[in-house]
Amino acid sequence: MPLKAPISLLLALLLSGGSMAATYTYTYTDNCARAYEHFMSLHLAEGRQAIALERKANPNNLMAVYLADYEDCILLLINCDIDEYRRRAAAMDERLKLLANGDPASPWYRFCYAGMHLHRAIINIRFGEQYKAAFNFRKSYALLKENQRLYPDLEYNNIIAGLLEAVVGSLPGSYKWLASVFGMKGSVQKGTEKLGAFLSTHNSSHPLYAETNLYYLYTRFYLLAEHAQVWQILNDPAFKTKNNLLNTFVKANIALDHRHADDALALLRTAATEPGYSSYPVFDHQYGYALLTHCDTACAFYFSRYLRNNKSDVYIKDAWQKMALAWYVNGRTDKAEYCRKMAGREGTARIDGDKQAARFATSGVWPHRALLQARLLIEGGYYEKALGILQGIDKDRLQHPADRAEYHFRLGRVYEEMAATPGKGQYFKQALAQFREAMTEGKDRHEQFAARAALHTGRIYEQLNMNTEAIAMYNECLNMPDHDFQNSIDQQAKSGINRIEHRQAGQ
Repeated sequence: MPLKAPISLLLALLLSGGSMAATYTYTYTDNCARAYEHFMSLHLAEGRQAIALERKANPNNLMAVYLADYEDCILLLINCDIDEYRRRAAAMDERLKLLANGDPASPWYRFCYAGMHLHRAIINIRFGEQYKAAFNFRKSYALLKENQRLYPDLEYNNIIAGLLEAVVGSLPGSYKWLASVFGMKGSVQKGTEKLGAFLSTHNSSHPLYAETNLYYLYTRFYLLAEHAQVWQILNDPAFKTKNNLLNTFVKANIALDHRHADDALALLRTAATEPGYSSYPVFDHQYGYALLTHCDTACAFYFSRYLRNNKSDVYIKDAWQKMALAWYVNGRTDKAEYCRKMAGREGTARIDGDKQAARFATSGVWPHRALLQARLLIEGGYYEKALGILQGIDKDRLQHPADRAEYHFRLGRVYEEMAATPGKGQYFKQALAQFREAMTEGKDRHEQFAARAALHTGRIYEQLNMNTEAIAMYNECLNMPDHDFQNSIDQQAKSGINRIEHRQAGQ
């Protein structure tokens, strides 16, 4: 009997919201700010320490719970370690449960839930869990829609809403079912504008500013194809890479995709001296790729170190293939053959790069050596050298249709890049002619050249404000039969259509 009265009293107080019940808050304290800054710089141990200090000082601050989720999301996204994923799964689930303690009347209640489900969707995609990703995307989307309805003035809604809208607006054909089943609508342009609107009214001292800036740069670069503009932003002193490995990763990634291999090498050399650099094998993959565009066999050292230290199942076949190409283009067919065999044996084939490497490993065919050299030089941004090599190739002696398609595509890419130089727009005509030949030679084949030629033709027409022709070429790209890098190419074509339709709707 003596025990029952205190328990009954305690239950009554908890159920009635009495003064003894815990009050949970969403307060962005100094500890929270420090944790977020550390996480967004890839200084995870320091971020974890700041969260621990906050939890000790304010155990009922759910903002600390929400920010703790960033460590898992960022680490798993970059390293993609399946064992690490399993070790962290329980803590991730526990954080979702802790959020239930929050006040549903707070605008942060649904926002934090939406953010955590978005984190999980991103992780699910990284680990090939498509159905889980669909569930978490839908959950995040629904929570954001409800939060926007209840709290339309909460500007932070635009962070998640903008990213989701941009991603949904760029979904390629194979993923359209996801949007239609869940009733999700998207627009690359509108989503990106939401992100930009948030950035224009906030600064780096505000919560979640850093990630919004990265979302904004990625959507502009990869979905809106604003390559030159984004590269300019990344080279502004305001975009800091010193003591910020996450910004280093992002800038190196875009540098390589924007064909600035020398810039990527310089950036990674500097970052290699910073604490924590070796914890992320992806930097070795980036460094190796930058060297590969120089046709430098020194890349094999970095790809080998990536394979040795990497705990994920992605970019393994890709790394072996890249080493094979480096040795082959330099005439070392013995080492090239070994690496190609390893590309067939090691790793998985669930992402585009590894799928293409798997097909390469089983094809039994080596690329035309001069075409390969030109391709690598183009990828590094060395256009004059690539043009000289291409002009030295006798096209009539290329017997394989894939080689002829590649020849025309690579020549088209050189002319396209030369046309982007001020005062040299006349090269667009030559680029279009070469892409047209690439599509003729490469149609109905599994290589990427015809599809990429259609994509780049669409981009040129879009630049020239020939929107009808651009949409036609983007659709032709989407209608190409199965080919290498299909998901990536289709997404870019879909984004192109989305961009044009948005502009036309605003006229």
